[in-house]
Amino acid sequence: MPHRLMLLLALCVSTPGLAQTGNVEDLRDLQSARSFAMGGAYRALGMGTEAVLGNPASLALWKMYRMELHGAWDAHNHGAFGGVSVMDGKTSDLAAGLDYHLVSLSHAGARDTGHFSTLAFALPITPGVLIGTSVRYLKGNGLILANATTADAGLLVRFNEGLTLGVSGHNLIDTHNAELTRYYSAHMGFLTGLFTLAADVLGDFQSAPKPIYTYHGGVEYILGEAIPVRLGYSYDGFKQTSQLGLGLGFLTGEGGGIDIGYRQDLGGPKSRMLALSIKLQVG
Repeated sequence: MPHRLMLLLALCVSTPGLAQTGNVEDLRDLQSARSFAMGGAYRALGMGTEAVLGNPASLALWKMYRMELHGAWDAHNHGAFGGVSVMDGKTSDLAAGLDYHLVSLSHAGARDTGHFSTLAFALPITPGVLIGTSVRYLKGNGLILANATTADAGLLVRFNEGLTLGVSGHNLIDTHNAELTRYYSAHMGFLTGLFTLAADVLGDFQSAPKPIYTYHGGVEYILGEAIPVRLGYSYDGFKQTSQLGLGLGFLTGEGGGIDIGYRQDLGGPKSRMLALSIKLQVG
């Protein structure tokens, strides 16, 4: 196990990315360790820089600066990915975030690479209504042959009781690219004290003759105000398999932390994804 964690740390620092297959859902699987542990339910929370890739409106939920490094490794299929992202939700009402991933897909002994970048902005219209948009750029060759730009948009409504509801549309500009098909998400987040509950539903109406849905749900509880414990479940409509996620974290008093997440397929390709995130935030 130690040598696996060292590999993950190296992935984070150097920001390489490796994915196992060329299916259209791969770019949707670029998550933080926290999100893997919570079953991929994160779009209504805005709790990390993965907000840049989710609902862009969630960038403006919290007034703080964030920087995170992410890495993940599939112990069964021997795929991995990594990325780096930064967010600024404090300088002004207009929040901004930037994410970069270097993605590599393997097929028949060959490996193709692509560069996936996202720039996102969010603005609170009222204290409880937030809107956001992002621009995505994918450059690659081989299996991920692309030189394409597309856009996302999102809306969040935050209630006083700790409840947040949102919707978002992704890849709204049709690039005719298999990795950038259009899909939509509805999501819910509930935060109260040390407890968090989240659920996401994604619908893809472009990849097949009939819509494909994925379902995500997760919970988090922080022990001793320093150790988050997480559990999640998802159903992947592309692979037609269920997935179980779990993870732990450690929060430092200076605003940083480390998260470890694990997700295993319950059937299907039998993926066993181990993920690590290193994060720094300043309120």
